[in-house]
Order: sequence, then structure tokens, then C-alpha cells
Amino acid sequence: MGNGFVGAIAAYAVYVEQDGDVLKAKMEGGASFDRLRTGSATPGSRELAPPVVALVKHYFALDHPLAVICASFPNDPAMNAARHFCRGLRIIRQPKWECLATFICSSMKQVAHIRQISEALRERFGVPRSPRRVRPLADKIDRHVAHTFPSAQRLSESSESELRKCALGYRAKNLLATARLVSSGATDLDAWSALPDVELREKLCALPGVGAKIANCVMLFAYERLRAFPIDVWIERVLREKYFPQQGKTTAQRLREFSETYFGEHRGYAQQYLFHYARTASRKSGGLRDSSTAKAFRARNDRERERMRQRVIGSKIKNKTKSRSR
Repeated sequence: MGNGFVGAIAAYAVYVEQDGDVLKAKMEGGASFDRLRTGSATPGSRELAPPVVALVKHYFALDHPLAVICASFPNDPAMNAARHFCRGLRIIRQPKWECLATFICSSMKQVAHIRQISEALRERFGVPRSPRRVRPLADKIDRHVAHTFPSAQRLSESSESELRKCALGYRAKNLLATARLVSSGATDLDAWSALPDVELREKLCALPGVGAKIANCVMLFAYERLRAFPIDVWIERVLREKYFPQQGKTTAQRLREFSETYFGEHRGYAQQYLFHYARTASRKSGGLRDSSTAKAFRARNDRERERMRQRVIGSKIKNKTKSRSR
């Protein structure tokens, strides 16, 4: 919207707008619209109220020492290009349930589709919020409403058929099952914060619809485990093309072992810089292609071939029936 964005952070509607190294923010029910520096905040009568500062600063991880983090990246051409291209990129601290549920919905989906699913879930099951009542933002965002992400309790009370209406497909079953585990208390996402990385990953992988990649994503974005290094198709391609060129088929285990040692203590950040650079650069150059797109085309072709096969079989049966009747 304009130069900024309206969205929901937890249960609050928030408007944010970046101007250089200054992040402007306004939260529903907060103080007057003012400025929050990306490196520090100064609460005061004309600045953002402390709750707004705390919420925005925490969510956007404005306390992460980016200079130190980026300095820890390995010094190689691919990483240097990504670091330069993604200057200022931060890993947000997403609410645990929202993060987990969103990544369960992301399986085998492109980013645009994931965004559509998230918006559909919010609009159908979430709570509408808006900071429009607070001046001077009211004129700018009067027609914009942000929906909170539905709680595990709310989704647990739905049905698989209802969830499928949000374009979830087979993921609806996994999301519903996980929502019921969380809402019943059988799965305590907050309590898992105390677990070491290995145990946390095992707990996450035991949930319906969660594999190693999704578990690592949730660890990175919801649990702030900055050593988690999710390997999806984009990162796998980057690793194979930039770090293992002309070495034939490098196993997934070899790639995992390499990423766990080569990229250092902040390898989750390194992964995000490489991921964002690879996706953005590929769109501009027509290079790397999202495999989910290719899979979608393959799936469509498979369905078409199956329909053709059924037509052929039907035609043969029909001809045999005619022959017998003669």
C-alpha cells in the first residue's frame, strides 16, 4: 500500500514503511505515527509507544547485529554476491504456531501460492484488524484491513473440507491434525523453546506434514535457531552449481554436512541471503526455475495422459461391444 505495508503481527494490525535506515511504524491502538531506527529505538511522547517499539523491533529482529552476522559468512564469490545484493535483509521472529502452520501449507508450493493460501486462511478463519482509526494514518489506509492468522484452536474446530476451500489440497489433513495436537496441549510449541536443536528438530519432524526442510524453516523463523540451514530446491541448486560444480551427483547428505560446517554459526542467515539472491536473480535472468513449477507442469501432463489413456480404453471397449452385437 503506497510506500508501506499493512499486515498483522500476532493480534495487532501494523503499518510499516521503510525510509532509508529508518523504519516507520504504526500499530493498532499505538501512539502517533513516528519513526523507529533500524538499529535502535527512542521511546518518548512523540516517538512510538514502548509496546509498539517492542513488538516491531522484536518481529523484524532489529536487534540482530547484521554487520557481525554478515562478517561471519564465508568469503567466496557466491556468498559475497548474495551479501551485497541482500544488504539489510533480516530473519523475522514469526509466532510459532503461525510459522509452523504456514510452512505445513507450503509443501510443494511456489511462494505466490503460499501467500494466497495464507491470505485465504486469514480471511476465512482469522480476525479482521485495522489501524485505520488512528491519525494521521487513517486517510492512507482507510480501506485496508489485515486479518490475524487463525489460532490452532480455531483451525482445530474446522474440517478438512473447509480447509480445502483455501486451496490447501492434501495439506489440509496435515494442518488440521497438527492444529488439534497444538490446541489440545499434546504439543506445546512454547515449551519446545528450551530443547536443544537436535531434539527440537525431532519433535517438529514427528508432526503431521513436517519433514526435515520444514522443521529447519520453523527452527529458523520461529525459534531463532540461526544455525538451522533449510535445503530446498533453490538452495540445493546453489550448493551444487556454486560449491560442487562438475562433481557429478552430490548426495543430499553430503550437501547437508557441508552446509553445517562451511557457513558458520549464522548459517541460517547465509541460507536466506543465498536463497533470496538466487530466486531474485533467476527471475531477472531467466535462469534457475522453481522446480515446483516444473512439477506442476509434469502433474498436469500426467493427468492429460491419463485422460487420453482412459479415452483409448473406452474406445476399445466400445468397439468390442459393437463387434459382439454384430
